[in-house]
Amino acid sequence: MVLTPSIPEALRWLCQATSDLQAARNDIWHCCPNWVLFKVHQALEKALVAAVLCRGEAFAGHRGLMGMAQRLEAEEPELRGLVLDVQWLCDCGVDSKATQYPSYHPFPMTPSEAFPSVDEEEVLKRAQKVLVTLKDHVGRK
Repeated sequence: MVLTPSIPEALRWLCQATSDLQAARNDIWHCCPNWVLFKVHQALEKALVAAVLCRGEAFAGHRGLMGMAQRLEAEEPELRGLVLDVQWLCDCGVDSKATQYPSYHPFPMTPSEAFPSVDEEEVLKRAQKVLVTLKDHVGRK
């Protein structure tokens, strides 16, 4: 699916990113950090897609969080630091697969057991920072 680049389409993606981050916030401290991390991944992915769309570029495929962040930071100087924030979040476990599928963990561990020490509040703070940065970026276009 190819998305048509435009500010209204970027804003639509940012709206859903905000909703996804709120859903993650609703799960905090409910013994399911894997779902917090997954929902943060979803929010970041949508916010990064929004930033690509507002540049007038069609979004035709998935490059992963780091791929999109690296490209955006390289082409948009005001996004300096984006890659470091996204990398930090990925290092905490923000991922679309490891948070959901047992095959990404050694037997007999499941995703619900794989992230016991993640600081959910800090993950949400850093994700919110990225979301605000990308919203501001889209707003300047």
